Amino acid sequence: MSERIVFCWSGGKDSALALHRMLQDDRYTIVSLLTTVNERFARVSMHGVRLELAQAQARAIGLPLDIVFVNGCSNDEYERNMSAHLLAHKEHGVSGVAFGDIFLEDLRRWREEKLARIGMRGLFPLWKLDTRKVIGEFIDLGFRSIVCCVSDAYLDETALGRIVDWDLINTLPSDVDPCGENGEFHSFAYAGPIFNARINVTVGEQVYRRVEQTNPDGAATPSPCPLSNTRTAKGFWFCDLLRAEGQDDGGRAPKVEWQ
Repeated sequence: MSERIVFCWSGGKDSALALHRMLQDDRYTIVSLLTTVNERFARVSMHGVRLELAQAQARAIGLPLDIVFVNGCSNDEYERNMSAHLLAHKEHGVSGVAFGDIFLEDLRRWREEKLARIGMRGLFPLWKLDTRKVIGEFIDLGFRSIVCCVSDAYLDETALGRIVDWDLINTLPSDVDPCGENGEFHSFAYAGPIFNARINVTVGEQVYRRVEQTNPDGAATPSPCPLSNTRTAKGFWFCDLLRAEGQDDGGRAPKVEWQ
């Protein structure tokens, strides 16, 4: 019998490739996609993507989206909310949570420690792979993703809205990881082998938010763990992604506040 697993879904390229690998492995059954969403702004934490787009991804993948709402909360409150969701899954036979992390040792350790407290384990299908090979596999498999957020410690707003392809990867500064594993950039996956339909999006407004604006209470959700090998960002650039005309939301979404 396969092991029942919840997949921690950010909606970006690493999540998409890691999920693809898990879905191809008969040892596991993915029961849902778990994502954290800022309740006030209805946007995926850190990425700034509208909740409705994460829901569109889940429909195209064919898995339920399990939402953990956060409000720029304290680390303790975040951990309580996440633990409550995972314990509910555990009661239905789920034994582990899968992540798209690649090489951040402190983040993996933090995840495993928190999961161990509730009797669950973490799975990391991309762990310690060469990140240039990871992004190459992502592109070669036919996945498509668009940059939705960048850290001003590494990049500026000109990277927003760019497709994650070799043209982008080959023009990144030398200190930027090809997968953005240090938090340099985040993306929204809209096509590829895990999707039964392409999610067409258009690029809306760009906004800049300082760290204290995106996290007024100082909680680095969705990963409160401090990452010692990352630069300190003063803020983040976001671009608003909107459903394209002709998709099932009837066109462009109404204006939603930014976090």
